[in-house]
Amino acid sequence: MAATPPPPRPRWSWENSGPMRWIRRYMGYSRGEARGMVGLLVLMLAAIVAPILLRPAAPVYLPESDQKGLDQLAAQLKEHRTAEQGYATRYPKRNYERAGGSRYPQVAQVALTPFDPNSLTAEGWEARGVPRFVAARIVKYREAAGGFKAKAQVKKMYGLEDPVYQRLAPFMQLPDEAPKRAERPEYAANKPGPDGKFPPFTSAADTPGKFPSKPRNLQPFDLNTADTTQLMQIRGIGSGRAKWVVRYRNQLGGYLREDQLDEVFVLRDAPDLRDSLKKYTFVAPGFAPKVVNVNTATFDELYLHPYIGKPRARLIVAYRQQHGPYKQVEDLKQIPILKTEDWEKMRPYVRCD
Repeated sequence: MAATPPPPRPRWSWENSGPMRWIRRYMGYSRGEARGMVGLLVLMLAAIVAPILLRPAAPVYLPESDQKGLDQLAAQLKEHRTAEQGYATRYPKRNYERAGGSRYPQVAQVALTPFDPNSLTAEGWEARGVPRFVAARIVKYREAAGGFKAKAQVKKMYGLEDPVYQRLAPFMQLPDEAPKRAERPEYAANKPGPDGKFPPFTSAADTPGKFPSKPRNLQPFDLNTADTTQLMQIRGIGSGRAKWVVRYRNQLGGYLREDQLDEVFVLRDAPDLRDSLKKYTFVAPGFAPKVVNVNTATFDELYLHPYIGKPRARLIVAYRQQHGPYKQVEDLKQIPILKTEDWEKMRPYVRCD
C-alpha cells in the first residue's frame, strides 16, 4: 500500500505569526485591532528613526572664507566712514587741551631766592614749584588769617607736599615757629585772690567787656516810643529780641497794653523776659494806634496786620465786594466765619470812614 503524502504545510502569513497570535491571545484584540496597533508602532518607530537617517551632513567650516568676508567688510567701513554726529546742544564743547597738556597756562619757573610769603602772589608760588590749586589755597588762607607769622603755618597748608616745603623753607623770610605768648603773671592765674574776686584784684567796673554794662536802676519808658537801644538796656534783651519787639509794634500799629508782648515770637518761651519788659515799660494813657481802613485797604495791606492775616483779609475783601462798603466797624461781625474774639482783637486797629 502506497504511503499517503504528508498534508501540505500552511502558507506563512504575518497575521498567523507568533507575535500576532500572542497579541490577540493576551490583549484580547481582534485581527483588525492587532493589525492597527502594529501599524501604529511601525509609524512611531519610523518617526523616531527617520530624522536620524535623513539628517544632512554637517557643513565644513572654512575659516579662510570667513576671514576674507570680514576683511572686505572692514575695508568698506573704512571707505565709507563719516564724522561722528553728536547730539545738538546749546553749549559748545570746550577744548581744554593745550600745547603743554594742561588747561591752565604754564608759569615759568624762577630760581629760588629769599622771598616774603606774605607778599607773594599765587603766580609767584606756582613759579616756585607749588601746584596751582595749592598756591591759590595759600593766598586765600593768608588773606583770611591776616598774614603768615611763621613757617609752621605754611607747612600745615593742605595739599602742600613735604618735599616742596623743605625745598622752599630755607628761602622764606619768616621764623620757624610763631612767638609764644607772654606768660600771665601770678596774680592773673586761675585762682581767686585774697579779696575773693575772680580774676583777683579786679572788678567788673574796672575791666572793659565786649558789651557795655546795663544799668541796674532803670527808669520805665514808653513802649511805643522806645527804640532798640532803650530796649537793650533791660537785662536779657539783646539786639535780636529788641528788633522783634519794635518790628511787631510797627506791624500792629502800636501796643495798647503790655500783655501784647506775649505775642512777640521770640518772647513766647521766655516769661522772665516778658516780665522784665512789662516792669520797665508802659503804654501812655490815651495812646491812639495806627488804624487800617477796611473800606479802602487792599488785600496786600490788610493781611500784613498780625490780627488779620491772609484768611481774614480775604474774607473782609470778599464781603466788601459782595455787600458794598462797611458802614461801621460792627459790620465785620456779619462775616459768618469771623470769630468774636478775633473781631475784638482787631477792633481798635480798624476803621470804616
